[in-house]
Amino acid sequence: MNGSGDNQGGRGRTGGGNPGGGQRGGPGGGRGNGGPRDSSNRNAKGRERNRTSQRSFTDNAPSQRTRRADPARLVAFEVLRAVAAEDAYANLVLPARIRHHGLDKRDAGFATELSYGALRGQGTYDAILARCVDRPLDQLDPAILDALRLGAHQLLAMRVPAHAALDQTVGLARAVIGAGPSTLINAVLRKVTAHPLEEWLDLLVAGESDDTKVASLRYAHPEWIVRAMRQSLVAHGRPASEINDLLEADNAAPVVNLVALPGIGSLDEALENGAAPGELVEGSALSSGGDLGRLASVREGSTRVQDVGSQLVARAMAAVDLGGHDPDDAAAAGGTEAWLDLCAGPGGKAALLGALANQRGATLLANEPAPHRAKLVSQALSAVPRETWQVRTGDGRDVGTEKPEAFDRVLVDVPCSGLGALRRRPESRWRRTPKDLADLGPLQRELLTSALAAVRPGGVVAYVTCSPHPAETTAVVTDALRKRDDLELLEAGQVLDSVSLTGNLAAGHGSTAQLWPHIHGTDAMFLALISKKS
Repeated sequence: MNGSGDNQGGRGRTGGGNPGGGQRGGPGGGRGNGGPRDSSNRNAKGRERNRTSQRSFTDNAPSQRTRRADPARLVAFEVLRAVAAEDAYANLVLPARIRHHGLDKRDAGFATELSYGALRGQGTYDAILARCVDRPLDQLDPAILDALRLGAHQLLAMRVPAHAALDQTVGLARAVIGAGPSTLINAVLRKVTAHPLEEWLDLLVAGESDDTKVASLRYAHPEWIVRAMRQSLVAHGRPASEINDLLEADNAAPVVNLVALPGIGSLDEALENGAAPGELVEGSALSSGGDLGRLASVREGSTRVQDVGSQLVARAMAAVDLGGHDPDDAAAAGGTEAWLDLCAGPGGKAALLGALANQRGATLLANEPAPHRAKLVSQALSAVPRETWQVRTGDGRDVGTEKPEAFDRVLVDVPCSGLGALRRRPESRWRRTPKDLADLGPLQRELLTSALAAVRPGGVVAYVTCSPHPAETTAVVTDALRKRDDLELLEAGQVLDSVSLTGNLAAGHGSTAQLWPHIHGTDAMFLALISKKS
C-alpha cells in the first residue's frame, strides 16, 4: 500500500446547513388541483367548520419541503453509492464528483466531511438506525440506507442544525430516490434526533461486558479489527490500553501531507498558500486541504501528496550505511548504486526514491505488475531526470530470479490489508475481513524472498507494510530470517530517527520499527531493514 494522503477538506459547517441554496417548494408544491378535498375541517354533518385562526405550516408541510438536492450533499450521496454499488474507493471518486458539480472550497469541505464521516461511522450509525427502523436494515433499498447514514452523520456528528439536516436529507431523497422513500427517511431520522450521539452510544453498549464489542460500537470499527489492533499494539511493544486512542485516531480526518522531491521540488508555493512546515521529516508540509491541483508544483509533480510515514520509510531505506561510507557520497560508494522499488504502484515512494537516487548518482528500477498502474508510476517519476529511472511491468516475484544480486537497495512495500491507513480509506474497514490476512501472507513472503534474491551481498532490503498486524509484519520477517543464515536484521528505529527531524521515532519492538497514528500522526507504517551479509 502506498501512503499518499487524501484531501480531507474541512469540518462540518455551522449556520443554516443549506450550502447549495436548495429551494423550498413554492405555491405549486402542495396538493394538486382536482384531488380529494381535506375533510379534517368538516363536522359530523359534513359541513365545513369555521377556522378561528390562520393555519400555520409545519416544517415538514408539503409546500415547505426542500425539493431539490443540495450539491454538496448530492456529492456525498454519489460517493456512498459508488462505494457500495461499484466497490469504488472514496478517495478516487470524491475529487471527481466535486469537480463535476463545481463545488467551491467551502462546499467541497462539507461534502468531504459528510462522505468520509458517514463511511467511517457506518457500523455505529447502522446500529443506531436499526433501532429506528421497523425492519432489518438489509431489507432497505441500499440507496435509502445510504441517505439515512448521511442524515445520521449530520444529526449526530456535524455542526448542522437538526432542522437543516432533516430538511436537506429529505430533499435529497425526494430528488434522487423518490417521494415515497423520502417519507420513510424523514420518519426514521426524526427518531434519530431523540438522542445525541453520546446518549445513543450509552444505549447501544448498555449491559455489554465485552470490551471488544463496546469499542467496536463506540469507535465504529468491526470487532475483528479491534482485536487485531489490540494484538498489533502488544506485538510491537505498546500497551493494549492504547487501543481506544488508536481507534479514535483512525476516526480523525487526517491532515494532508506534502513532500517536495529532494533537489527538484520546493514547498514555497504550498507554504504561501497556507500549508505549514512538517514537523517530522525534512521537505514535508501539512496542508489544510482545498484544491491542491491549483498549485503549479503539484501539477508538475515536483511536490506530491504523500503521508509522512511513507516519506520516512523511503528515506530510511536510502539512508542505510552500506559498508561504512556516507550514503550521500556516491563516489565513496565505489560507483553508481542500483536501487529497486519492487512494488512501485501507484508511484508515490518511487518518486521520492527517484529524486534521492538522482541526488546521489544512483539509478532506480521501479517494478509494477499491472500495466495501468505502471503508467501511474511513470507519471509519478516524470519530474525526475529520465536517465535516473526505469519502469518495469512484470511480476515482482520474478525479479529475484531474473536479476539476482543486482541491486544495492531494495524497497518491497508489499500489498497488505491496509489496516494502518484506515483514517485515509474510510470504507476499507468495512470491506476487509480476517481472510484477507491469510490470503495476502503467501504473496508477502514470496515478494520478500524475491527482494532478498535481488539484493547484492552487503546491500539492504527495506520490508514495508501499511499495516501493524503481526501476521503481515514481524511474522513475515521472522520466517525469512529463519530460512537463511546470510541475513541480518538492522536497527530500523535508529535509521528512522536519523532521517527524522525529531530523532525520537524508534517506536518498534526489537529491531523493527512501527509508526502509529495516535503516537506519531502518521499512517501505521511498519519497517524492517534486512542486510545481506557480504
